[in-house]
Amino acid sequence: MSTSQQPDPRDRPARLTVGVVGAGRVGPALAASLRLAGHRPVAVSGVSDASRRRAAAMLPDVPLVPPAEVLQRADLVLLTVPDDTLPGLVEGLAETGAVRPGQLLVHTSGRYGARVLDPALRAGALPLALHPAMTFTGTPVDVQRLAGCSFGVTAPEELRLAAEALVIEMGGEPEWIAEENRPLYHAALALGANHLVTLVAQAMELLRAAGVGAPDRMLGPLLGAALDNALRSGDAALTGPVARGDAGTVAAHVAELREHAPQTVDGYLAMARATADRALAHGLLKPELAEDLLGVLANGTDGAEGDAG
Repeated sequence: MSTSQQPDPRDRPARLTVGVVGAGRVGPALAASLRLAGHRPVAVSGVSDASRRRAAAMLPDVPLVPPAEVLQRADLVLLTVPDDTLPGLVEGLAETGAVRPGQLLVHTSGRYGARVLDPALRAGALPLALHPAMTFTGTPVDVQRLAGCSFGVTAPEELRLAAEALVIEMGGEPEWIAEENRPLYHAALALGANHLVTLVAQAMELLRAAGVGAPDRMLGPLLGAALDNALRSGDAALTGPVARGDAGTVAAHVAELREHAPQTVDGYLAMARATADRALAHGLLKPELAEDLLGVLANGTDGAEGDAG
């Protein structure tokens, strides 16, 4: 596709040349997905050896070039760099004249909306924020996982259809997020996904310490059912000693954790308090049982010990 003309985005040919700035786990997967939709990856930039290997594996025969050259070659540029790096990158590209009028500039940060691309907008670029609500491995399996993945989409109103079309071409589901709601949106995803990994890893460590030979096999069905129930029923899916008000069991848990895994105690107590609050509000935790339970949670190991039941 010729880059000498700068047509209105609504008149663009359906197929675009695609560039990637930042060959982390996300960029190559999105570019590979766009390639399956008929677009043509033409350039990728990466600094570390790992990013270069990833780009070679996910985007074979696509040349590795500096970021400014990526923008020279591509009609659609994916800026897939860490959140804290993004503002400076955009400003630098705009100040050096790398941004071309009419160029689609897409970032994948969950934290930022389209406003972070304002320096490029002033240079004539078309700004889109397309954040895939997915955890990435940096392998080809990521392309398959994009099917049905929700994308947090933020863009100027006149580019909304273009943004949503790109998401659909990658197999995703567009979800419009207002500019001012991006930080809250991103916090929600981090709370649910990133903290889940920490909780699962801690649970597996504790099971190994308890003598379980295959903690992943034990946790898989349990956590799968819990996740499914939570997504279907919300707080009504709460079960376990906190929701039941079993103060003695919770006290026993805390005592065991203090002895065998003291680094997990603060997290256990924090999540137990949050669970108790939600169980109370939802009517699952009886008020007459809540007092002893909340006392245990407030005092750490204080409270009567009882059977796990």
